[in-house]
Amino acid sequence: MSDALHLVCTACGGINRVPRDRLSDRGKCGRCGAVLVGDQPVSVDEAGLERLIRKDQRAILVDFWADWCGPCRMMAPAFAQASAQLAPTVLSVKVNTEQAQGVSARLGIRSIPTLVLFGQGREIARQAGAADAATIVQWVRSQLPNTAAA
Repeated sequence: MSDALHLVCTACGGINRVPRDRLSDRGKCGRCGAVLVGDQPVSVDEAGLERLIRKDQRAILVDFWADWCGPCRMMAPAFAQASAQLAPTVLSVKVNTEQAQGVSARLGIRSIPTLVLFGQGREIARQAGAADAATIVQWVRSQLPNTAAA
């Protein structure tokens, strides 16, 4: 398991070691049994996002959005389609800025929707405004040229 990744369970926060070549097997959390590697975005709160950024070794694509935002609602299906194309090497999550005001302020989210890509505990890139699935996938792949998402 020397080529294993630490994956954070979005259901319980547990950390699991998964061999890199087994990512597409959709493994289950050793603590709670939830699927570790899905192909759809997962909603997380502030604490969940912080834990993912610090502990999960995949790239994390975050969609900052709000219920009242028309462009956010319009982009949601495209984000889901892009998530399916980027999985399993990129974990896609959604953060409601109305419920996670602290992390939104700390990260300087000034407009929504905003996509932020994290890797190895730090922000890699961000893009504001609604986008279609192809644009999201192309943007992520251009930021991660040395990964399987490329």
